[in-house]
Amino acid sequence: MTLFKSREALLALAILVTLGVIAARFPAFVAPSNLANVFNDTAPLMLLAIGQMIVILTKCIDLSVAANLALTGMVAALMNGAGVPLPLILCAVVALGAALGAVNGVLVWKLGIPSIVVTLGTMTIYRGTIFLMTEGKWVNAHEMSDAFKALPRHVILGLPVMSWIAIATIAVFAVVLARTALGRAFYAVGGNPHAAVYAGLDVGRTQFWAFVISGALAGVTGYLWVARYAVAYVDVAGGFELDVVAACVIGGIAIAGGAGSLWGAMLGALFLGVIKNALPVVGISPFWQMAISGLAIILAVAFNAAQRRPRGRLILREAAQ
Repeated sequence: MTLFKSREALLALAILVTLGVIAARFPAFVAPSNLANVFNDTAPLMLLAIGQMIVILTKCIDLSVAANLALTGMVAALMNGAGVPLPLILCAVVALGAALGAVNGVLVWKLGIPSIVVTLGTMTIYRGTIFLMTEGKWVNAHEMSDAFKALPRHVILGLPVMSWIAIATIAVFAVVLARTALGRAFYAVGGNPHAAVYAGLDVGRTQFWAFVISGALAGVTGYLWVARYAVAYVDVAGGFELDVVAACVIGGIAIAGGAGSLWGAMLGALFLGVIKNALPVVGISPFWQMAISGLAIILAVAFNAAQRRPRGRLILREAAQ
């Protein structure tokens, strides 16, 4: 029974059941090479979900991650076209992504503006900036160098570099969240901000660093996305922020902050990745992906609420006695 109370166990079971149902009709879908492709397709979602999870833990939300990705990806493509070496491009997109995240963090921290309002605004600003930079023009594959496009696709031990970057990032943040003061602060600030203040934590500063981390991960993902698909334009990853939030909520990250695990968020991302890749196989239009993500958010939030409700009634009953 304890197994089925674990969100991670339920998600892992749901993924296995989904794979089993698909494999019964399309056995090639569960071939190791195809599963590696599914994981690689899901890598950008995983990277953004890590940052989003940290932001949500602090009682905030970052709706600008996809726009951040698009802007940093466009900057990477333009720098490549100008002949800038790849290592400098990678440093630049991480720094730019972190700076864009810092803008969100400062507005939330110093001005006290709700994060959903801030990031809705910056989401529009970031995409508008792309349009101003390019006048709506695309950067296509023939305008990118071979080395720029090759890095995310380069295969090491059976997996592309993009997958290895996702795996390394998961490992790093598993340690950060579990073993560092900053990781514990993210949970403390979201779980009980007043108690966190009494413990000497600066709530606003902690939220600021959550946005910086989310932005930096969006910057990395911006390069990987543009280089892998060999195209950059204003609407790159349009609507992808919904999938990122869905991955976190499905994975058990409490939208009210302070609760959830990295592994839950990663399993939530994998669940969406499997669904997204399975839709064309079973003959369903991929355009249903956004509707499925929205439905998944509603169901996950309802599931979380249902889990908490019995405990609340029990406490009240005990108090009445």
